Amino acid sequence: MTEALQELAAHITERQPDAVLGHVVANGELTVEVALAELAHFVDFLKADRACAFSTLIDITAVDWPERDRRFDVVYHFLSMYQNHRIRVKAAVREDDVVPSITGVHPSAGWYEREVYDMFGILFSGNADLRRILTDYGFRGHPLRKDFPTTGYVEVRYDEELKRVVYEPVTLVQEYRQFDFMSPWEGAEYILPGDEKAEGAAK
Repeated sequence: MTEALQELAAHITERQPDAVLGHVVANGELTVEVALAELAHFVDFLKADRACAFSTLIDITAVDWPERDRRFDVVYHFLSMYQNHRIRVKAAVREDDVVPSITGVHPSAGWYEREVYDMFGILFSGNADLRRILTDYGFRGHPLRKDFPTTGYVEVRYDEELKRVVYEPVTLVQEYRQFDFMSPWEGAEYILPGDEKAEGAAK
């Protein structure tokens, strides 16, 4: 499988030298990094080229890297049922960049692009219906950005007296705590009840 993916990567790089910035084959998966300006053309090539035949769009998502100049990676996953291959395509995007929509090549991309816009605030040019898809009307911020507060900005509830949904600033009933999600066995400096028995048995 790895050899076949290396051959596919070489073919794509040879045919699309202006688009491909680099590629990696790891864990049985091919990841290709492409230039943002060439993205739509590159996706069209992946679908039309007979050696690739990536006719199925699986997903579009993004990754937030707040410390980078190009803050986001927009990530596409494609499947070729004809060649039995999968490919991941990544494009680095600045916060104020506009990503070309691929709805002209894959009409189903419209829903995914809306989700990426909603969750990350990344804009897509050429998407005819780029509006929020998971959050409510008037929602503030983009929940999957690393700088979005885990509590959010407002809470929504139904008010029995007013007989309508109301929006209120988030108020926590207890002091907010940051959890490290470590298990008690990972670097803990305290002894849990019963642990002393295990230490005695080891002696």
